[in-house]
Amino acid sequence: MLNLKKTLLVGSLIVSCLEISKLKSIYIRIYLIIDLNMENNPEKIYPPIYIISGGKGLAGHTVVHSLLVQYPNNNMPVHIFPDIHFQEQIDKIMVSAIESRALITHTLVNISLRNHLIDICDANGLKQIDLMGPLASYFENDLGMVSVNTPGLYRQKNSLYFDRIDAMEYTLNHDDGLDTERLNQAEIILTGVSRAGKTPLSVYMSMFGWKVANIPLVMGIDPPKELFEVDPKRVFGLKITATHLIPQRAKRLRVLNNQGNLNYIDQRLVNEEIHFADRIFEKGGFTVINVTNKPVETSANEIITFISQRFGHDPRALEDMPT
Repeated sequence: MLNLKKTLLVGSLIVSCLEISKLKSIYIRIYLIIDLNMENNPEKIYPPIYIISGGKGLAGHTVVHSLLVQYPNNNMPVHIFPDIHFQEQIDKIMVSAIESRALITHTLVNISLRNHLIDICDANGLKQIDLMGPLASYFENDLGMVSVNTPGLYRQKNSLYFDRIDAMEYTLNHDDGLDTERLNQAEIILTGVSRAGKTPLSVYMSMFGWKVANIPLVMGIDPPKELFEVDPKRVFGLKITATHLIPQRAKRLRVLNNQGNLNYIDQRLVNEEIHFADRIFEKGGFTVINVTNKPVETSANEIITFISQRFGHDPRALEDMPT
């Protein structure tokens, strides 16, 4: 096979990193299954890959996709089945798996569930790749270690990290008025005129686990209706004086090489924008935060204090927050 040397090399590198030689066959088997299909049938519609997990399926997802990326023209659908804790769940999944002749990969740490799944695959002639079993067997049989058999334990122990990643992803996807349909999922919503500091403040708070969305206010354009449908106690209007706002805008124009946009820094028009924003704040009953000449950290602490007083203290989100 053309890619066999590359396959063995990548498999060996993964194994050497893990320092568990018994895992080598797992990666090679997945490579060989995909390689045979892809090289011999480039236009074929391939059966799906099922990832069955007692946790969230992140480990299986990482392994499968790290291999699939080597085949950029593949069209193999991948389906994740997380939180599998009962045999009945497996039985239900396997109905469609048998029908579609899926390749089964699994990361079940529960031995009983793992064996049940393997038995069904064997009885129905389905290929299955056990991503956890060989490593677990090495730990238990060769090293004498005892498993607690708790699915999703890695994510639980690293919940702060994953919460922050989720929050940062949400915040970046809801910057500058994006995806207002999911505005109700935000824990904090910022609104204000252009260059009031919405984005840096949003990103800063997301780094501590808060899902933050921000909505720009523009003269002549109605804010999205969702802004007035969410809990106003979660919405904060950022107020800034024209004296400090205009230099920020002028700097932005220089960076964009757009110094001809004089309306953006016109004193009268900027004051009108600020008054327009004040009316929106009042209409929505939003909490006004004066960000004039304030560091991001100070404004963030002020907002977090309001949120904590109103909705209760969230120690994970506040942990490590500067005071």
